[in-house]
Amino acid sequence: MTEGVLMSIGLPGLILIVLILLIIFGPTKLPALGSALGQSLKEFKNSTKDLNDDDESKKSVDHQ
Repeated sequence: MTEGVLMSIGLPGLILIVLILLIIFGPTKLPALGSALGQSLKEFKNSTKDLNDDDESKKSVDHQ
C-alpha cells in the first residue's frame, strides 16, 4: 500500500516536498529531523518484529 503512494508521488513531487521542508525547517535542522525520523522508524520496526516473534512463539507453544 505504501509503495503505491510513493510511486504515485514521482520525482517532481518528491523535489517539491524536499523544497518545502527546506523552507520550513531550514538546512541546519533538516539532517537532525531526518536522523530522528530514521531512529523512530527503526524502533517501530524492531517493536513490530518483536510482537510478531512473540505471536509466533505463542502459536508454536499452543500447537504442542
